Amino acid sequence: MSILFVDESKTKGYTMVAAVVAAGDLTVLRRDVRSLVLPGQRRIHFTKEADDRKRMILSKLVEFGAQAHILHCAAKTQARSRESCLEGLVALAKANDHTRIVIERDESIELADRRILFREVNRQGLGETLTYAHESPHQEPLLWIADAVAWSFTKGGDWKRRIEPLVVTTETMRP
Repeated sequence: MSILFVDESKTKGYTMVAAVVAAGDLTVLRRDVRSLVLPGQRRIHFTKEADDRKRMILSKLVEFGAQAHILHCAAKTQARSRESCLEGLVALAKANDHTRIVIERDESIELADRRILFREVNRQGLGETLTYAHESPHQEPLLWIADAVAWSFTKGGDWKRRIEPLVVTTETMRP
């Protein structure tokens, strides 16, 4: 049993990253990731971190054994790209027996997400085995892994090289 923790980047197309965490590793990995927060910070948000700190965080994520799947789509609209990535996420969950999907909360699109996920979960026959939820990043530190990988992937160059040990798969989704 494992859970996907999902965040996205809207730079250079649309990229959705799903950090994979085995159910038995949740407590330890949450503690480890939370230990990276500086005094006065509520969470790690990669765009707001200094480059030296970004490098340290990525090194620690590799050390912690974090893993992630990357889904990328370049449809004409962000809404269609997101839909395509969510469809891919459910297919990924089915193929790898993931039991839960946790997506970073964005209230402006949460209802649309729920409709897409409901449709796809039922279409894939996963209604009894796959659940999903939207959570705030300050409440769920495992979302920070997906945030760091998404930022690094879209930034490219040395940042993309640094996340290579974390990336299990990269898939280009059809619009």
